Amino acid sequence: MILSNKDIKERMRKGEIKIRPFREEQLGSATVDLTLSDEWEFFKKKLIGTRVDLEKVPFQEAVEKVRADYAMLAPGEIVLAKTLEKITLPAHIMGKLEGRSRYARMGLSIHITSAIVQPGSSNHQVLEILNSAPFTVILHKGMRLSQIVFYELKTPSSKPYAKFGKIARRQ
Repeated sequence: MILSNKDIKERMRKGEIKIRPFREEQLGSATVDLTLSDEWEFFKKKLIGTRVDLEKVPFQEAVEKVRADYAMLAPGEIVLAKTLEKITLPAHIMGKLEGRSRYARMGLSIHITSAIVQPGSSNHQVLEILNSAPFTVILHKGMRLSQIVFYELKTPSSKPYAKFGKIARRQ
């Protein structure tokens, strides 16, 4: 079952869903808008135009972290951006990240493949933002670039992410 705005508010009131920070205007009819923080990860310049063997070059060595109020993306460029909000979910609720149509119409893909927010997770979301537009775009800290949809599971997961996940626990 997909949660409506009323369901989301009730789950937040009960403490089942935690979104920190949260402002009431972020709540849509069945989604919560998420905002960009000032944390960005770009691919290192020395890798651009080269071959990268994914079995030999770990992700952490391929990117450089930057803190800034904005990021510029050239056509075809990708950046990883963290949400300002930390989302904490119980074992019986999962989330799915979606882009917002106003930015998709301008050529932005907000997440390339990792849209699932696992049940039992407690972290900031990392967005894989790709600029498919024929022009450079500027992204700003605080932009409501994505949204999350919440799903209630028929039964709670026996593998909540806070206990069994590896990478996202550090986000």
